[in-house]
Amino acid sequence: MSQSGKPDRQTLARLFSEFIDPEYVIADEETQKPYECDGLSMYCEMPLIVVLPETLKQVQQVMKICHQYQIPVVARGAGTGLCAGAMPHKEGVVLSLAKFNQILDIDPLARTARLQPGVRNLAISEAAAEYGLYYGPDPSSQIACTIGGNIAENSGGVHCLKYGLTVHNALSVEMITVEGERVILGSEGLDSAGLDLMALITGSEGLLGVVTEITVRLLPVPEKAQVVMAGFHTVQAAGDAVGAVIAAGIIPAGLEMMDTHAIHAAEAFANAGYPLDAEALLLCELDGTTEEVDQYIERVEQFFLQQGASSVQVSGSEAERAAMWKGRKSAFPAVGRISPDYYCMDGTIPRSQLARVLTEMQKMSAEYGLRVANVFHAGDGNLHPLILFDANVPGEFEKTEAFGGRILELCVEVGGCITGEHGVGMEKIRQMSAQFNEQEIAQFHRLKQAFDPAGTLNPGKGIPVLKHCQEYRSLPSSDTSVMPLTHHHSAGDHS
Repeated sequence: MSQSGKPDRQTLARLFSEFIDPEYVIADEETQKPYECDGLSMYCEMPLIVVLPETLKQVQQVMKICHQYQIPVVARGAGTGLCAGAMPHKEGVVLSLAKFNQILDIDPLARTARLQPGVRNLAISEAAAEYGLYYGPDPSSQIACTIGGNIAENSGGVHCLKYGLTVHNALSVEMITVEGERVILGSEGLDSAGLDLMALITGSEGLLGVVTEITVRLLPVPEKAQVVMAGFHTVQAAGDAVGAVIAAGIIPAGLEMMDTHAIHAAEAFANAGYPLDAEALLLCELDGTTEEVDQYIERVEQFFLQQGASSVQVSGSEAERAAMWKGRKSAFPAVGRISPDYYCMDGTIPRSQLARVLTEMQKMSAEYGLRVANVFHAGDGNLHPLILFDANVPGEFEKTEAFGGRILELCVEVGGCITGEHGVGMEKIRQMSAQFNEQEIAQFHRLKQAFDPAGTLNPGKGIPVLKHCQEYRSLPSSDTSVMPLTHHHSAGDHS
């Protein structure tokens, strides 16, 4: 035991090894190293211990022990998150749910799937394909990210414009409370009595409980899907084209935009046939019956040409459609080939403010001396600016953080918010005070306390301390990078 009365590393390892295979109770630093961060690898911390349970009872027992000794717990999925939400606590336990990777049931009549949290997003659609069904939300990391992590961050993806985020497609969850109790939230029905706790849990970033099972809604595979790809000489024209499509009452399955930096990087990586002379690229997918897709494709082509598109191409086969999306979904790793490091931001704005925000970001880019590649869900205003930098240059990551903070504040200024699907975690905790006032943040703390009175579930993430909110508001916007934040920069750890 330590002087505080809590079990030390060795004691805790022995306690967990009584009911978990000792091979999956990780106490040595070398084996713990892969767990020190999530996809935002510039924020990292070594945990006290890592456990990989494989049964519900084992998870409950871990939670009971940690609750008894007031030990922090950070639940972890695949570690693909981009907000440092799964970064360990140095005095806490990383509870990995990687072994909970089974698809428990698919009901083709009810169009539902019951899943363990470690099931990969793409694996759901692959398993449902034999029934003519698929799972709608499709983050770019869907080949690796898990449904448990999608619940934690309320993930979206290319097709969230028409089919919604995770919160719109998750029906119920089984959750283990901080005390180790099992609870079921939501139902497979069209509605549930009482408070909408599913909406509270989805996107709660592991602050309220540990999700151990999820039931999701499945959708029928559309009869036909086609993509219209259009290049534009200006970002303004592309933004106007997005507005024209939506204003006409057309809801595409996906409507994505990339700027010239992202276009060149993605094309070099994926050979998708993108127009390299374009300053902005739109990918608009229409799906449904053959008749409606044919009708909407023709209208979207006309809208794009009316808005000054320099090139328009329609996918002529499923292979061509897949190739167009491959470039977009490969954009993040593609940008990694043109810069030693990049910082992937996530903010949301009204569609009408797209051109203004991108123009302001270009000015900031010149001010900070850092390039920015933009990839975003243009249809619903979810931006993903990629700030290019070199972590091996002293002070450059801090400058990048300050630049990213300014982008998020700009999103709030124009009527948007600081995150669309990546979450707050450690990364955006300082900007929470730009979007929410002290009364609202106090309400977040009350909700947290209702589920986790001692604050041991993923502590230090998501909700800022009120004292820091006051400090934040007293700083000029250019100085917000000096706000206190406990994390470690590891030069050379590239995301």
